[in-house]
Amino acid sequence: RAAATAGWKTAFVGYATEMAEANVIGLWVDGQAVDQASMGQRVLVVTDRSPFYGESGGQIGDMGSCVTRDADVEIMDAKRPLPDLIAHEGTVNRGTLRVGAACRLLVNADRRALVRKNHSATHLLHHALREVLGTHVRQRGSLVTAERLRFDYSHTGPMTDAEIVAVEDRVLAAVMADRPVHTDELPFDDAVSRGALHFFGDKYGDVVRLVDMGDSKELCGGTHVSRTGEIGLVKVVSETGVSAGVRRIEAVTGPGA
Repeated sequence: RAAATAGWKTAFVGYATEMAEANVIGLWVDGQAVDQASMGQRVLVVTDRSPFYGESGGQIGDMGSCVTRDADVEIMDAKRPLPDLIAHEGTVNRGTLRVGAACRLLVNADRRALVRKNHSATHLLHHALREVLGTHVRQRGSLVTAERLRFDYSHTGPMTDAEIVAVEDRVLAAVMADRPVHTDELPFDDAVSRGALHFFGDKYGDVVRLVDMGDSKELCGGTHVSRTGEIGLVKVVSETGVSAGVRRIEAVTGPGA
């Protein structure tokens, strides 16, 4: 509420870089706004710009570090409490962190790379499910972490072993094709005209981000690989029911596979 009242915004620069110079504009300790935080304290840090992806759209938040002249902060998570605001959750490991301080934000690049593989594989998986099971399939929820991906989708019954193999084969074919992954911000109507997957009744902004992997074209704000070959391998590890008409598929990619 305080951030909204103050009109604070965080410019997300994480599509292009995993490191950025920024300024601390807000600090919280134990839910209270403070001017500074000392070594050992858990803190919520808001900056004017950030390369950290704030948890949203099923993709978990980034981890990394925030360093100023007087302090080191280990960032364990990043949230998006408002659409234009990123809050970094962490612990002060050295010195004193102060509001107004210039800082360097650095994302854990190895972990980000694993998340990217799983998020891009989710798009390929969604497309393959629609090819194998039918176009009634649509996303009902997702979770993308460094370790795995989870995708909930509309379908009437369990997948057969043959259907799971067919889905895996299609995803792996797209990975082996090493297709370039293009991302563009454009008006919603233009994205639809380029074949973006969308569903009647869902809410979209006037300007959307289109992630194009060849056959797979989806609207998405997450981080992705630059070519499908970077995903490496994809292995479905489970397919279960969640509720009436909703199934859940879990998979691993890259080193996890």
